[in-house]
Amino acid sequence: MSKQAFEAKLESLEALRQTPAAAPVALAKALRDRNNYVVAKAAALVADLQFPALIPDLLTAYDRFFVNPVKTDPQCWAKNAITKALKDLGHSDATPFLRGISHVQPEPVWGGKVDAAATLRGTCALALIDCRLDDVTLLTVLAEALADPEKTVRVDAAVALSRAGIPEAVALLRHKALSGDTEPEVLGQCFHSLLQMTPRDAVPFVERFFAAEEAVVAEAASALSQCPEPAAFEAIQRLWAKLLTPDFRDALRVFLAASPHREAAHESFGDPPATIRP
Repeated sequence: MSKQAFEAKLESLEALRQTPAAAPVALAKALRDRNNYVVAKAAALVADLQFPALIPDLLTAYDRFFVNPVKTDPQCWAKNAITKALKDLGHSDATPFLRGISHVQPEPVWGGKVDAAATLRGTCALALIDCRLDDVTLLTVLAEALADPEKTVRVDAAVALSRAGIPEAVALLRHKALSGDTEPEVLGQCFHSLLQMTPRDAVPFVERFFAAEEAVVAEAASALSQCPEPAAFEAIQRLWAKLLTPDFRDALRVFLAASPHREAAHESFGDPPATIRP
């Protein structure tokens, strides 16, 4: 396909927003296209225009791109868009998401290979919490995602656990936080998730990480600064009173600037209350 023909095809798909009555037939045809980017564009439009009747077409296209996926769907463009469309359309059958969350797609890059399916696995983790799936299976799948080699998947798993509405998810998040991670951002999301789920119990747990390395301390402070519990702000006050580097104190001021606590405005503008010794 020439570049001109490819661009024309994408433009014709985008034009369907102006003629929604004719869109279903055209989108069903586009979902059968061999080009994964065209299919990705069509899947996004199916979700944007809210055509749940095209879910079977989405599922058929999805299956097709698992065959020789590096060749048929490089960068997972089609599978990413289809899973997001299924999620946005409220598809509650877990089957496609369970398939996607276990998919690994190593693709050649300069000097080696990279897994192109991280976004797919993360999207599926977030989609599964709205599916017809028993709690044990869901927790098992998300526990594995919490140990995924890719940082973004681990972060999405921590988010999904906080939204799953399963009390036992707290134990998984605490275990992950205590086990540590090579990426502080993952621990930060665990802290945020715990503070959303069980704020009173989580505040002292997260404050324990003030004794960790500075990058982890920053994640704990960021999470606590967003928690509306009074005890969370008190924990930040105790941290503020410690001997901190100027750079870390500046970072803490940024966290406090977005805090839901009114008292935090003093710290964020460099004017700490009398009870806090900078």
